[in-house]
Amino acid sequence: MKKIVTLIGILFFAGLAFNSSAEEKGHRMEEGSHHKMHSGEDGRISLGLSPAMKQHQLANMRNHVEAVQSIIGLLSEGDFDKASEIAYSKLGLTEEMKKMCNSFENETFKNLGLAFHKSGDALGDTLRTKDLTNSLGALHTTMTYCVQCHATFRQ
Repeated sequence: MKKIVTLIGILFFAGLAFNSSAEEKGHRMEEGSHHKMHSGEDGRISLGLSPAMKQHQLANMRNHVEAVQSIIGLLSEGDFDKASEIAYSKLGLTEEMKKMCNSFENETFKNLGLAFHKSGDALGDTLRTKDLTNSLGALHTTMTYCVQCHATFRQ
C-alpha cells in the first residue's frame, strides 16, 4: 500500500513540475487534447494582481502544494492523524483563507478558492476515518479544484 501511495505522489508532483515548466514556455494543456504550443498567448484569465499580491498568492499556492506533498507522505506512512491536521491547517477554510478568498473581485476565482478550502476541511474529516481509499478520493477532489483553477486563471 505504501508503494501505491508513494507512486501516486511521485506521479502527481512530476505532473506539477511538467505543467509548471510548460506554462513558463508558453504551453497550455486543454481538456481532451495534447499539449499545444502557443506563441506567447495564454488564454487563461489574469487576476490583474499587484506585484506584491501576486507574490503573496503564489507563495500561498506553493504552501498548498507542500501540504499535499506532506499529506501524501504521511498517508504512505499510515499517519492519518497528522495528515488530517495538515489538511485542516494548511488547506482548510481558516479565517485567514476565508478573508483572502473574499478579497478577490473575480467571483469565479473567489468561489473556486472557497470551494478548494472547504474541500480541504472535508479531506481532514475523511483522513480522520483512516480509510485510505476514501482519503485518496477526498484528496482527488481537493486537487480537482487546483487543476480547475490553474486551467482557468493565471497570476
